[in-house]
Amino acid sequence: MGVNLNPDVVIVTAEFLKHSKDFFHLHGFHQVLMPHLTKITGACENIDTLFEVNFFNSKAYLAQTAQLYLETLVPKYKKVWCMGPSFRAENVIDDRHLCEFYLMELEFEGDFEQLLSTITDLFHYVFGGLSLEFKPKRVTYTKAIQTLQQDGFTVKWGDDIKSDMERHLAKDNPLFITHYPKEIKFFNMRENDEDSTVVNSADLILPGAGECVGAAEREYNYEKLKERLIGSAMFKRLIEKGNSINDFNWYLDFYKNPSTLHAGCGIGVNRVLQYILNLENIKDTSVYPITPVSIF
Repeated sequence: MGVNLNPDVVIVTAEFLKHSKDFFHLHGFHQVLMPHLTKITGACENIDTLFEVNFFNSKAYLAQTAQLYLETLVPKYKKVWCMGPSFRAENVIDDRHLCEFYLMELEFEGDFEQLLSTITDLFHYVFGGLSLEFKPKRVTYTKAIQTLQQDGFTVKWGDDIKSDMERHLAKDNPLFITHYPKEIKFFNMRENDEDSTVVNSADLILPGAGECVGAAEREYNYEKLKERLIGSAMFKRLIEKGNSINDFNWYLDFYKNPSTLHAGCGIGVNRVLQYILNLENIKDTSVYPITPVSIF
């Protein structure tokens, strides 16, 4: 695949970014520049998809998310956001994966309902600037699984919802799926107060594009956070790869001091652009699409 010269991609991307920045400015968010070379704490849930680099004879990684770094700024600045490249070492060639894409992230002092409201307001604002509507529906993970089972999908409670299932559920309207099982989500997502088997989390699914936002309240109790990390599947892989809990000490140490309830999300810019531009292939959202068989 070569350079993508579709003028709509450049123009719509520029407008999307302009309206997003305007929203954050109007709502008191501080933009922060984040590192793109990190410890393993720059990983999303699957550390096997990190690109490893030699950092002066020690291990470093190309960042996948700035979430943990943004979190530590919330007590001081209350509302923060950033945007940068997210690198995934996934040897997959299909219509929904890139090895480099852009991720917009925000963290703020607030709860789960405030988080969903903020995401909804952001999309209303940005889509409105592009003369588009945004009318999301909302369903719990449990209800989504029941619907999929009724519609003939082989899936049970506790399974991840795969991309074809997401597209089925959100074939007509944007959809928030909330309260996923904690066992399949990132270790610092906060348990629901009424049902500890699920976390206060949500994914926003867009028709055709699939999951474009991952959001959650964050656990801020030090002992609970450390317990959840050590018990996570990610931590088991961390140990198998020769790393240790020391990689997370700077983050865990932050929560030894009193903190406050906070929440945040990551927005996959390319998948949102795929939805806006009604493109079948996510590669068409990038001027220079980086895939396992395409680098410039």
